[in-house]
Amino acid sequence: MRVRYVWIPVLIAVISVPIGFYYVDWSKSGDGAGLYSRSWQPEAVFAYWNPEDFYVSVDSVIGEFSGEQCIDCHQGVTPGIVNDWRKSRHSKPADDQNAVYCSDCHGSNHEDLHLPSPEICGGCHADQHNQFVDEKRYGFPSHALAMERALDAKHFADKPKAEVTACLQCHSVATKCDSCHTRHLFSAAEARRPEACLTCHSGPPHPDDETYFNSKHGELYLAEGENWDWSKPLRKGNYPAPTCAYCHMDEGKHQVANKSIWKFGIKQINPLTSGNEVKRKQWIKLCADCHEKDWSADRLKEMDAERKTAWNKLYRAEDILKSLRSDNLIYPSAKERPPYPTDSADDLIQYEHVGFFEGQASAFYNVSAIERDYFEMWYFDNLAAYKGSAHGDISFANKGHAAMDSSLEKIKHKAEKIRTLGKAEKNEARKNNGHQEHPGKLWFNGEYTEYNRDHN
Repeated sequence: MRVRYVWIPVLIAVISVPIGFYYVDWSKSGDGAGLYSRSWQPEAVFAYWNPEDFYVSVDSVIGEFSGEQCIDCHQGVTPGIVNDWRKSRHSKPADDQNAVYCSDCHGSNHEDLHLPSPEICGGCHADQHNQFVDEKRYGFPSHALAMERALDAKHFADKPKAEVTACLQCHSVATKCDSCHTRHLFSAAEARRPEACLTCHSGPPHPDDETYFNSKHGELYLAEGENWDWSKPLRKGNYPAPTCAYCHMDEGKHQVANKSIWKFGIKQINPLTSGNEVKRKQWIKLCADCHEKDWSADRLKEMDAERKTAWNKLYRAEDILKSLRSDNLIYPSAKERPPYPTDSADDLIQYEHVGFFEGQASAFYNVSAIERDYFEMWYFDNLAAYKGSAHGDISFANKGHAAMDSSLEKIKHKAEKIRTLGKAEKNEARKNNGHQEHPGKLWFNGEYTEYNRDHN
């Protein structure tokens, strides 16, 4: 009899696995893209951010054309593009190789044109493409998984189109190479400059621009960078000070996530794992291009100490929120606010989402004020401190920690006020035989959520 029962979980697995694969394929077959493709529709500009999923060739010109014919026509239609191409190595390849024309990247059939994807670029640049794809093994965050990270997030399906478009503009680094090498020049020298990275890596969630330019490395670049020879490879001795690409793509390797010790500051991890020990040695070896190894190792230890301090502050704030939740003092509660995207208000269990992963919902949905305070502490103040520490801008790190201290104090004071109000409400309810005033579905309403629900 016991042997028979062994087959039950096996049969369940045999049935469940193919159903799971079918469901994922079905969920990705909508008008949009990603796991929630059936919950949203793309804007026209998405064709340029995610061309493999959304680009449709124009039908204003019919026929097949050679590369030379493309140049002849576009010299009059889009001369800027042609002029950039003429300056590029594609038009003047070394070692007597054939020129790379428009048709090599876009196709020759004008009724079936395509935008170049990383796979198309990889047809010639195999090493760079393989390195880029291999980055996926390091997980999030990374360039190679950036589009997947955006499309497979629940809140992506429910955010206003303008916000989603802004997200994809940078997350498209996973789906097209011209995020770093501007079309149609595709200059490696251009991609080596900090500005190629800082078009995306800027702003409160990732103040890489401010912290780099405020560091000694950035100050040297601002003072002397216009006179550097950017045609040189990213190797020791070629540059007076490191840039983003020099440190994160050393030797020109097309990976940026392979040396991430602290997961870019958004997740608490153990920095002393065997994998991180290997990454530390890689960083020290790189920094030793200019600095002493012991000095470089000490800087990493300082960053470890900064991260430990930061997460102690974040955990203290989380403990306050958990305590308020356990006493039913978070308002509006999960059942009194719009459900998380793709979830239902009728679900038996509703969760308040704060912190890593789904916690970013606090940026977009009706949540309690104290939860929003924690979100800003975690996502803005914390990352400012981390980026300052990682890029050698101690003043910015101190500024981030001062903001975290201020946020923590604000959360403490709000928690005390919430507890005081909670006691007063309970006392009032006792006087009224248990009756307590309730706003009904106030928090479920609002132009933001209703408009999204009807128009996304």
